[in-house]
Amino acid sequence: MSTAAVKKSKTRELVLCGLLTALVFVSTRFINIRLPISVNGGLIHMGNTMLFMIAIIFGKKRGAIAGAFGMGLFDILSGWLLWAPFTFVIRGAMGYIVGYAAEKHANLLYTVLAIIVSGFVMIGGYYVTEGLLYGNWIAPATSIPGNVIQLVIGGALGVPFAEALKKTKALSY
Repeated sequence: MSTAAVKKSKTRELVLCGLLTALVFVSTRFINIRLPISVNGGLIHMGNTMLFMIAIIFGKKRGAIAGAFGMGLFDILSGWLLWAPFTFVIRGAMGYIVGYAAEKHANLLYTVLAIIVSGFVMIGGYYVTEGLLYGNWIAPATSIPGNVIQLVIGGALGVPFAEALKKTKALSY
């Protein structure tokens, strides 16, 4: 491969990852509902839907990058700065897990199982994060229902949307 082709390929990958990250950020930032049940202000957002779609369509690397940077950026720009490093790791792991399953096993069952596993990572990760940040190991339990709702909605919308998009010519580049 020529130097120009390698440079074009790297540029294309950088632009694609930037666009995917922006999609996760926008879906998290602007399509959300604050929960009154959580002690520390839980949030239900559509970022998981976009994260799952990206991981299923584009794989583990891009899923991890888009999830980590997109939702990490949301935390930084939305007043949740202390949460950003934890979100970066948790959401990156979620994207990686779902993307890995989609790459290895292009099968609906494996994808759903990967979303469930990534859900345990999210719920456990945010429970520990909240416990560490606030020094309270009881209050984080109030965030679990919102996290479960996020996962169910994210998976219920993300999987069929990703499957529909994969069947179109829109993603051939």
